[in-house]
Amino acid sequence: MRWWQIKKRDADLERELRSDLELEEEEQREGGVSGEEARYAALRAFGNPTLIRDQTHAVWSWSWIESLARDLRFSLRTLRRTPGFTIIAILVMALGIGANVALFTVVRGVLLKPLPFHDPDRLVMLYEAGALGDDTTDTNVVSGGMYAEWKKQNRSYSSLALAQGIRVGLSGSGGQLPEKLRSALFSWDMLRTLGVQPALGRDFTQADDSPTANGTVLLSWGLWKRRFGGDPGILNQTIELDAAPFTVIGVMPAWFDFPDPSTQLWTPVYHDKPEAMMTSLNNHMFRVVGRLKPGVTAAQGVADLSLISQRIHNAHLDDPFVFRGASSRPLLEHLVGEIKKPLYVLLEATCCLLLIACLNVANLLVARAAARRKELAIRTALGGGWLRLMSERMMECLMLSAAGGVLGLLLAFATLHWLSQARHDMSRVDSIHIDGVVAAFTVGVIMLCALFSGLIAAFSNSDRHILGALHEASRSVGGGNARATLRKVLLMLEVGLTVILLVGAGLLLKSYERLRSADMGCITQGVITMHLGLPDARYATPAQRANFYDTLLERVRALPGVDAAGFATLVPGQGYEVDSTFNIVEHPPLPQGRGLYALSRSADPKYFGAMGIPILRGRTFDGKRLATANEVIISQSFASQYFPGEDSLGKHLHVHGQNAVIVGIVGDTRYAIGETPRPVQYFSLDAGVENVGTLVIRSSHDPEQFALPVQRIVSEMDRDLPVSDVLTMNQLLGKSTQDQSFNTTLLVAFGSLSLVLAAVGLFGVMSYIGAQRTTEIGIRIALGAQREQVMRKMLLDGMRPAVFGLVVGLTASLAAGRLMRDLLYQIKPLDPAVFAAVAATLLAVAVFACIVPAWRASRLDPMKALRAE
Repeated sequence: MRWWQIKKRDADLERELRSDLELEEEEQREGGVSGEEARYAALRAFGNPTLIRDQTHAVWSWSWIESLARDLRFSLRTLRRTPGFTIIAILVMALGIGANVALFTVVRGVLLKPLPFHDPDRLVMLYEAGALGDDTTDTNVVSGGMYAEWKKQNRSYSSLALAQGIRVGLSGSGGQLPEKLRSALFSWDMLRTLGVQPALGRDFTQADDSPTANGTVLLSWGLWKRRFGGDPGILNQTIELDAAPFTVIGVMPAWFDFPDPSTQLWTPVYHDKPEAMMTSLNNHMFRVVGRLKPGVTAAQGVADLSLISQRIHNAHLDDPFVFRGASSRPLLEHLVGEIKKPLYVLLEATCCLLLIACLNVANLLVARAAARRKELAIRTALGGGWLRLMSERMMECLMLSAAGGVLGLLLAFATLHWLSQARHDMSRVDSIHIDGVVAAFTVGVIMLCALFSGLIAAFSNSDRHILGALHEASRSVGGGNARATLRKVLLMLEVGLTVILLVGAGLLLKSYERLRSADMGCITQGVITMHLGLPDARYATPAQRANFYDTLLERVRALPGVDAAGFATLVPGQGYEVDSTFNIVEHPPLPQGRGLYALSRSADPKYFGAMGIPILRGRTFDGKRLATANEVIISQSFASQYFPGEDSLGKHLHVHGQNAVIVGIVGDTRYAIGETPRPVQYFSLDAGVENVGTLVIRSSHDPEQFALPVQRIVSEMDRDLPVSDVLTMNQLLGKSTQDQSFNTTLLVAFGSLSLVLAAVGLFGVMSYIGAQRTTEIGIRIALGAQREQVMRKMLLDGMRPAVFGLVVGLTASLAAGRLMRDLLYQIKPLDPAVFAAVAATLLAVAVFACIVPAWRASRLDPMKALRAE
């Protein structure tokens, strides 16, 4: 029914009621009742017109709409009368809802959304397992030879495809500078296995994936837009990668970033890698994706591959690195495995924050309802039913939650925009966006918040002692013991949840500080690193590469301000990368199928001095190529593990097919921050002259000043050779701890917000209580109570629930800390210092939040308070 029809029906009802009342009044006069008395007699006989009007409205089908509109208007007027309370409640709700919506969007986009591939549930990542002839089930990447055997013999997978992440140099053209890019090698059928097609152009064919084929490349959407201006004419054009020509055959969709978010190019693997590497059974370097056949389970697929691996292992028992088993994980779990638990921890933290926000608002509403108790009693006496008053309260809470939800959604938008910029390297970051599901989740959260806070506030005033409430003096307007207890319980829960968040944040913060201060075994201050990769097409022989490095290091060391410079394939903190097997010539032969292994690095003689890695015994390489080709330097943990109780200097390692004499022992370093030092063997750079590595420069001045001069030197030596990853050691280590930093920052932010909310809750409730007890406090002071006593009593009233909440929160934090054990580094989940710091911080904030209302109450003028009564 339209609004004008409703107004007409109301007018008709009003006329009919007035007509009936007039007829009744006329009958009363005819019965002998005089003037004014006839009017009252008619009203008594006819009944309450307002009640009749409401009962009639209740029969009409649209009455609930009118009731809703009336509640809405009343709630707006009520909230407008208390702008301070309204603003605080909306902001509190916005923080809780916004944080929850943002984290839910991230978790849904990264962890819960299916991968954007065809039938993604059938895709698995495959690994080799069962190394070194023992009982270990540790997984490893796959060798080219094992992949070929799996592909040929398996009966469980409709397709198997292979990938490897690498870095390539894109030569400059059209005035653009050369740059180093993340790339990936794919077997020709990788995109078919995933069920993906290029957005432009075509996919690889089997003919492209051959050593004799012309080079072909697929571009990422971002690289196509940035480097080539989004020009479709780039198709079938030639670009140079590592100084070799490649024809652009396609551009991938904007969302495609497999196997790594930073990947910008894809090339065929068999075209780029030598045949010996692709057939090797012990050179583990590839990732294999499999698509299970219909009806085949992941366990059946792994069992199939393990049988193949076992047969091959049995045929090569002399090689400890031919693994004997296989394992798998769903592809989605492989892509998000490292961030899964931290994201769920952060989501739980936002749920705590939302609950704290709801408790905060509910507590403020309970205190506010207590202050309005007389008003509600009068309205009840005038015919307002409890359900009617409750619906008004619920509407008020719904409006607060809805306003907070709208503002929270805007905060979530801003947070997600910041996240996409700050963590563009996070897996599946392009899947994070607000859609219909997130909008429905937001509406659901708003409704839950309204119900939670509204029901608590509504039931806090559910008694029917109307006459008692009307006779109450203002000293008792705060309500009875039940309402006071409810407020204290809510505050206790709020403080307890805050403590849990603060303990979690404190543990992560201390863990991160320990991680960043971990001893890497080398100098980290005043050192800058730069990555270089010499293309095989231009530097085909070891002599050419050696001459380039010698010239580069000579020119860099000649720069004013350079204290030392060196070159190594990997520096501490850059990752695990390469290990190799060896035998000790002077030791008895190992049993068949057993082997020794250690990390393998190549370095020039002055690298150790440049990085501050101490020479513990012996010497470094002497710089003579022929002399150092058969020399090796080992780390301290290498000597301790493989030469216990004996002198390792002068001993020989059989490695890389030849014997190398141990000439020195150096200090341990960590391949990644937070990892235990592993045994390392260093070979002379001149022994093999690697084509990739890292230049390190140490200076007592600002090391970053050498970035441009060194890049100019490299450009002068080879104008198409890009320099990448120009980072100080501190920046390099910071980049490797980005995940821990991100998780810690967010949890500390949530903990800080919860602390603010708890303080706001304590302050707000104490202020309400002080206002409600004005007359009581005035009487106490008038009867001789000292103001210090009043202040102390008010302060204790506020601190009591805070202390109880602290005890509850610390107890619950014992369990929460154990759940975070895997995220902590070198600290225990029950760290006494963290628990003590949280307790001290919360008590200090609670005192600060309570002391102002308590002081204000103690300063009351008793005469003014009694006059107000």
